Amino acid sequence: MSLKQRPDGAEQPSMLGALKLRIPLVHYKLEIPDILQGVILCVVPLGITALMTDILGIPFEVAVAFVLVNNFLYLLHTHFGDPAVSGWITAGIPLYIAFLSGYPEGDARILALIALQITVAVLFLGLGIFKGADAMVRKMPMSLKAGILIGAGISAVMGEFGADGRVWTMPITILSGAALGFFMLFSETAAPLRARYGFFRFVAQYGIAIPFILAYVFGILIGEVPVPQVEWGFTAIPIGDIIRDYSVFGLGLPPLQYFIDALPLALAAYIIAFGDILVVDSLFKNADGVRKDEKLVFSPRRNSIIVGIRNLIHGLLAPFISLSGPAWTGGQALVINRYMNNPRKAMDSYWGGATSIYWGMSIALILVPVITLLKPGLNIGMALTLLIQGYLCGYLAIEMLERQSNLQRGVAVIVGAILATKGAAWGLGTGLVLWLVLEKNWFASSPAPAKEQPDAGDAVTEQG
Repeated sequence: MSLKQRPDGAEQPSMLGALKLRIPLVHYKLEIPDILQGVILCVVPLGITALMTDILGIPFEVAVAFVLVNNFLYLLHTHFGDPAVSGWITAGIPLYIAFLSGYPEGDARILALIALQITVAVLFLGLGIFKGADAMVRKMPMSLKAGILIGAGISAVMGEFGADGRVWTMPITILSGAALGFFMLFSETAAPLRARYGFFRFVAQYGIAIPFILAYVFGILIGEVPVPQVEWGFTAIPIGDIIRDYSVFGLGLPPLQYFIDALPLALAAYIIAFGDILVVDSLFKNADGVRKDEKLVFSPRRNSIIVGIRNLIHGLLAPFISLSGPAWTGGQALVINRYMNNPRKAMDSYWGGATSIYWGMSIALILVPVITLLKPGLNIGMALTLLIQGYLCGYLAIEMLERQSNLQRGVAVIVGAILATKGAAWGLGTGLVLWLVLEKNWFASSPAPAKEQPDAGDAVTEQG
C-alpha cells in the first residue's frame, strides 16, 4: 500500500509543490501486472542495440548500458508529474540512420549523433519553456506533416527489405514474426477473435512481445537463429569508457557544421514527436471520463521540458540513436487500458502502472541472463518494430490527408519520397518550396479552405 491516500476524484498525492515528485510505495503502489509486462517487453528497447553496433560501432555491452540509462531516464516523467509512458521518436529512426550514414564510421558518426540529440533537446526545451510548440505545429502545412510521416514509413520498410536489410539475415523467422504481429494487431479477422477469446486478448495486449518470442523460438528450431549462450551476472555501466569514447567530455563538442546539418532532421523529429503528444493528451482525456476517482493532469509543456532534459543528458553523456520522445504509444495503451478497465480496488492509481512497467523493464535489463538469452534475436525485435512503425506512419499520413485537396496529397507524396531517398534537409526544403509555389495563394485575402474545388486531378478521377 502507498502511505499517501488521495481523496476521491482528486490528483494522486505528491511533494515538492509544482515539481509533483512522487516516490514508489509512498505516493503510489507498485503494480505487479505492469512490472511483469515490462519484463516481457524488454525485448523492445534491446532491439536498438543492433543499430547502435551496426551504425555507430558501439560494442554490444556498451550499447546495453546506454539502453539501461535510457530506461531509467524514462522514470523522470512519472516521478515529476508527467503521466506519459515515454519512449523514443521511433518513426524517425530510418531518417536518423540515413543522416548518420552520411558521415565516416567512427568518431564522426558519434559526433553527428551528439549534434542531432543536443539540437533536438534545445527544440524541446525552448518550445516547452516558451510555449511555442502548439503554434509551430499548428502553422506547419498539412502536406509537410503528412510528407514527413510518409517518408519515415517508406524509409522504415525500405531499410528492412533493402539489399543489406535485417529481413534477409533470417527471412523465414522475421517474416513469420511480422505476419503474426500484423495479424494480431491490425487484422480484421483478429478483432472479433480478441473480443471473443481471452487467449487472443492476452496476446494482443503484449504488442509485439509474444510475436517476437514465438518467432524467436521458431527461428532457433529451424536453424536461422543461433542458440543463445546464457551468461550470468549483472549489467555493468563502463562509465570511464563511455565518458572517454562517446561523450562530449571525451570527444569534445561537434563542429558547428554538424549542428547546421542536423537542424532539418531535428525539426522533422520534433514534428513526428509532437503527434505523440496529441495522441497521449487524447488518451488521458478519455481516461478521466472513465475513472472518476482520480484526476489525471497531462501538461504538454511539462512533457516537452522533461523530454528536452532527457535528450540533453543523452547528448552530453551517452548519445542514443533513437532519440528521446514524449511517449511510447504501445506501452501507454497497455497501462491506460488496464487502468480504465479496473476499479480502484484492483488498480489504485494510474501512476503505479505507468511507473511499474519501466521498473520491470529496467530490472530485466540489469540481469545479464535475460539479455544474453535474447541477444541472438535482437534483429527480429528491431525488424518487427520498424515494419510496424512503417505501417503506422503510412496510415496516419493518409488519415491526415483525408480531408485535404489532391494538390496537398501530391505535395505530401513528393516530400515523403524525397525525404526517404535524400534525407530530411532535401525533403523539408522541397516541401517548403512546393508549398510556396503551389499551395500558397498569394492573392487571397484569407487562407483557402482545406477542401478546394475539384482541380485537374479531381476531374480526371471523376471522369474515370
